[in-house]
Amino acid sequence: MPAFPYSTSPATPAVAIPPSLALPVIEAAFPRQLHPYWPRLQENTRSWLLEKRLMSADKVEEYADGLCYTDLMAGYYLGAPDDVLQAIADFSAWFFVWDDRHDRDIVHGRPAAWRHLKNRLHSVLDAPGLYLYHRDPLVAGFADSVLRLYSFLGRRWNARFARHFHGVIKAYDREFHNRANGIVPKVEEYLELRRLTFAHWIWTDLLEPCAGIELSTAVRKNPAFHRAALLSQEFAAWYNDLCSFPKEIAGDEVHNLGISLIRHERLTLEEAIAELRKRVEDVVLEFVAAEQEARRFAESLDDGSVRGREMSSAAIACLGNMRNWFSSVYWFHHESGRYMVDNWDDRSTPPYVNNEAAGEK
Repeated sequence: MPAFPYSTSPATPAVAIPPSLALPVIEAAFPRQLHPYWPRLQENTRSWLLEKRLMSADKVEEYADGLCYTDLMAGYYLGAPDDVLQAIADFSAWFFVWDDRHDRDIVHGRPAAWRHLKNRLHSVLDAPGLYLYHRDPLVAGFADSVLRLYSFLGRRWNARFARHFHGVIKAYDREFHNRANGIVPKVEEYLELRRLTFAHWIWTDLLEPCAGIELSTAVRKNPAFHRAALLSQEFAAWYNDLCSFPKEIAGDEVHNLGISLIRHERLTLEEAIAELRKRVEDVVLEFVAAEQEARRFAESLDDGSVRGREMSSAAIACLGNMRNWFSSVYWFHHESGRYMVDNWDDRSTPPYVNNEAAGEK
C-alpha cells in the first residue's frame, strides 16, 4: 500500500501541530497510508454531494476538498474494494452534513424540523428504497447511502447496521434535548452517549464489507477483538473532543468530555485539557496491548478449513484497519478545515454550512 501523498514523519511534518495536540507516538508508531483509489474517491464524493444537493455548488467548490472527508475514510479502510470505499466515503460525507444540520437546528431553535428529520431517518433504515427521491436532500442522500451499504454483505449485517444506526439517531435526539436545555451530561453519562453520537459501532461494522466477509458473532464479541475495536473508536472520539474544544466552546456546545470535566469534576480549563490529553495518550497504549492479544486470537481462527482461513484473514484485516484509524483521525484533525476555527469570520458558524439548504430562509 503506498504512503500517503503528504505523509508525515516527526522530522518533516506537513502541517504545524500545536504542542498541546501533538502525539509523537502516533507520528512514530502509526504510519499513515492512503487507499490508492483516493483521487477518484475525492472526485466522486464531490460530485455525489452536488448530485444529492447536500452542499451547494459554491460550497463544494470552495470547501469540499479542504474538509478532507474522503481523506479520513481513505486512510482508514485500506484494502476495501473501490465500490465499498466509495459508498463509505459518501456515507461519511453525508454524516458530517447531517451533524451540521443537527447543530443548525439547535442553534436556530427548530425542534419541529429536527423531529421530522430524525423520524424520516429512522424510516429510511427500514425501507431505504422508498426515500430515494425525498424532497429533503438529507433524507434522500441517507437513503442512497444505506441502500448501497446494504448491498454488500446480506440481511444479518444489514439488520445489525440498522440497529446500531437507530441508536445513533436516538443519541443525537438526546443531544438535541441537552443542548436546547443547557444540560451538560456527567462524565460517565457523556462517555456512554459519545459512543453513540460518534457512531463507534457503525464505523466498526463497516470494517466487514471492506474485508469482504461478515464476521461471526463469536469473533466480534471476543473480548480482545471487541476491546481493540472500542479503543480505536474511543481514541477518535476523545481526540476529536480535544481538538474541537475551541470550536465547541465558541458554539455553546455542552457535549465535550472537557466541558463535562469542567462542569462536574470542577476542573479548570487547563486541567480539563491535561486530563483529556492523558486519556487520549493512555488509550493509545491500551490499544497496542489489546491489539496484540486480538491478533493472537485472530490468527488462532485459522484451523485449516476454508472458513477458518477466511475468518482469520478477515479479522486480521479488520484489526489492521483499526490501527489505521489512529493515524487517519490524527492527521484529519490538523488538515481539515472543519477544525480551523481561528480562520472563520464567526467562530460559532462554520463557513462551509449552507444555511439556506438547512432551512434557514
